[in-house]
Amino acid sequence: MKQQSGKFSQNRVKKTAGAGFADKLARVPRSPGVYLMKNSEGKAIYVGKAADLKSRLGSYFSASARLDAKTGVLVKHVADFETVVTASEAEALILESNLIKRHRPRYNVILKDDKRYPSLRIDLNQKYPNLTIVRKTKKDGALYFGPYASAGAVRQTLKTIHRMFKIRKCKTARVKPRTRPCLNYQIGACMAPCCHDVDPEEYRKIVNEVRMFLQGRTPDLIQRIKSEMQEAAESFDFETAARLRDKMLALEKTMEKQVAVTTDFVDRDVIALRRGNQRAVVMLLRVRNGYLQGMRDFLFKDEMSSDEEILGAFIKQYYAESQFIPEEILVGMKLSDMELYGKWLSGIRGKKVVLHAPVRGEKARLVHMADENAGQRLADLVEEDDSASRLLSGLEKRLSLIRYPGRIECIDNSGLFGADLVAGLVVFEDGEPKKSDYRHYRIRGVSVQDDYGCMREVLLRRFAAKTGQKVMPDPDLLMVDGGKGQLNIALAVLKELGMTGRFNVIGIAKKAEHKGEQEDKIYLPGRANPVNFQKNREELFFLQRIRDEAHRRALSYHRKRRGSRSLKSALDNIPGIGKKRKEVLLRHYASMDAIRKARVDDLAALPGMTKKAAESVRAELSV
Repeated sequence: MKQQSGKFSQNRVKKTAGAGFADKLARVPRSPGVYLMKNSEGKAIYVGKAADLKSRLGSYFSASARLDAKTGVLVKHVADFETVVTASEAEALILESNLIKRHRPRYNVILKDDKRYPSLRIDLNQKYPNLTIVRKTKKDGALYFGPYASAGAVRQTLKTIHRMFKIRKCKTARVKPRTRPCLNYQIGACMAPCCHDVDPEEYRKIVNEVRMFLQGRTPDLIQRIKSEMQEAAESFDFETAARLRDKMLALEKTMEKQVAVTTDFVDRDVIALRRGNQRAVVMLLRVRNGYLQGMRDFLFKDEMSSDEEILGAFIKQYYAESQFIPEEILVGMKLSDMELYGKWLSGIRGKKVVLHAPVRGEKARLVHMADENAGQRLADLVEEDDSASRLLSGLEKRLSLIRYPGRIECIDNSGLFGADLVAGLVVFEDGEPKKSDYRHYRIRGVSVQDDYGCMREVLLRRFAAKTGQKVMPDPDLLMVDGGKGQLNIALAVLKELGMTGRFNVIGIAKKAEHKGEQEDKIYLPGRANPVNFQKNREELFFLQRIRDEAHRRALSYHRKRRGSRSLKSALDNIPGIGKKRKEVLLRHYASMDAIRKARVDDLAALPGMTKKAAESVRAELSV
């Protein structure tokens, strides 16, 4: 690859949209490659690919170029560009995806890493692998199945598998030796490799059956089991034949609940796009072996990108990380790079992948199904947006705020008799939690149970900007957990920092039931009595929800700090338990009670532990 850069005046870009850059463009070759647009700070704000770099860049900076709205805005912010020449357009596609992932440019359509959807994971590198539920897939050699629409759906699938297959149910990645098997073995639901010498090949056969089930190959699995059942019956092994019959019937009953959507039994994904209210929804249907296995929606807040750009970005970013690529992908519109995407995906899969935009027949019906579901999801989002907007507008009016409370922050303290004092900060944007901005604080300057002192320290650390530190934007509304005292502390700190009047501050205090109070109290600066929410209970419940989330954040951090301290201090006093063995115990057991209940043999089986050290642990903790 060859890389070059060209710099030009940002003012000239704004004036002429690229006129006068012939000398720079002249050095750009007519070759396939990737280009990076950069702003005046040198940050990449857009990454694109081109079959002809000179032609594509000329379309941006030519004085006669007719730019769409998004490109016009982009060009106004461009101060520099770089090009990377590749051997082919397919190689440019791969490089473009990698650069977008690395730089996350502002004007590219970015597929967010959404961890809402769980998947099932099985690590085939283990001798006796098991299934676990995860929310983030990795390229670690393991197999992932999903994602599933909800935690309930993945748990139900796991429950079905555990009922039909003798795969081990314990949650640990590796098999932990036991002196006797658990109840699952007693009821015939597990082979108990933790206690018995189980043939790895026999266990691997069960794992392969689980794979077939999760991959939608249930009809093939049923035929295989049926053949084995007939062979067992012909050999007069009626006990095995009966067991296989029961498994086959269970699988057939499971298949009755699945929805058959095609008759050709082909694996395919179906993609459709709906837009509205400054949002775009991409709906993905997963069809395996002719059966609809599930659907998933992807949300984009984008009002300037074209439909083709959004769908193209989705295909590139989703399948670059996907654990499974089907042989056919159906989309709701014809894309200019459809053939290129097919070649790229075929290279990843190792087999041919076809992208198709059907206009009639069974496949078009599938696209219509995906489109209808995308439309319904978009309608739900619009209704949620309207509901959140009405709620926040009502809150703005009820509390006489200086502006619309699009960003609300809440701070709560937690501690026990002055020990392990901490605080939690949560952020809600547009009525929903923004967990990436959540923070927790370990109180350093207060050694006694002083809520006012803790609140002061946290507020100073939150709002006193430090050099080189990433600063979060100011909230529109700051809420502190507590009554007038905490509210006054917050106001005093903001005054000290010169931030008075930049945003509203309120206090929330729990109701005093012994005084006959019916609801929690919201205090405003300069007002003696709390705000009356009798006719606006929904707004009060919303503020309580934010407060409860802050309380949960602070309390969980406090428990973690306290548990870690008590656990470490107890293990420090045990002879023969040094730093490494202590780390092993802490990694395998979550609490002192769990270590106390563990058998000596289980403790001794941990890496680096000996029977003598395990006996010391039991002896010390049993006192």
